[in-house]
Amino acid sequence: MAPIHIGSLVFDYQAIDVIGPCDLLNSCSKRLITALSFFGPVNAEALARAPEFVFHHIGETRDPVRLLTSALTLTPTTTVDDCPELDCLLVGGPNPVNHQIPPKYVEFIQRHVAKGKLLFTICTGAAVVAATGVLDGRNATVNNVEYDWVSKRFPDVKWTKEKKWVVEGNIWTGSGAVAGMDMIAHWIKENYGLEVLRQGTLSLDYEPRDIDGLFNVLPQRYDEAGRKISTHVFP
Repeated sequence: MAPIHIGSLVFDYQAIDVIGPCDLLNSCSKRLITALSFFGPVNAEALARAPEFVFHHIGETRDPVRLLTSALTLTPTTTVDDCPELDCLLVGGPNPVNHQIPPKYVEFIQRHVAKGKLLFTICTGAAVVAATGVLDGRNATVNNVEYDWVSKRFPDVKWTKEKKWVVEGNIWTGSGAVAGMDMIAHWIKENYGLEVLRQGTLSLDYEPRDIDGLFNVLPQRYDEAGRKISTHVFP
């Protein structure tokens, strides 16, 4: 199986919007599941089906960028001019009131979507992508707190907040930051199977929710006395 190339545009986004999904994807990779076998048994099905991911943090230049939160500074690993072909692009959320998307980023997003490649937006990342025009006429969602402001600013998008995320063709838009992680978890389960997701979330001690915000993604298990067993315990 060829590695899946995941790219994220670097700007002043909320740190968890990108770092959370990338850590989840990495935790579900064959490389990390193999590494965990040093500490104890890993699920054989998960190891067999797990993909490999290659991550690219894409800047206008390779100069460090200060993120919106947590006093973190991120140095891009590549630029929009030098970035290799991506399978998936991930766009995190900035403060949408002050954010100005660079023209090179606009063109990069437009080309990526036009090729039919997968695009994930997290939180107000949907506002960044809406500014490029690629969401016009499509169903999408965004963080509930900024929902009214964003929907009025980009009226050509079919905004909804009925679900935690929205899938419209090759574009997946998530609402808040953790809902975005839940969306990525669903994508992993859909493409690589439940056991890959279960093994990956085990190392993060993370239980994802479904599209309605319910904790039923990982099937519940009970012992003979009817007591709930951790969803991360393998049969």
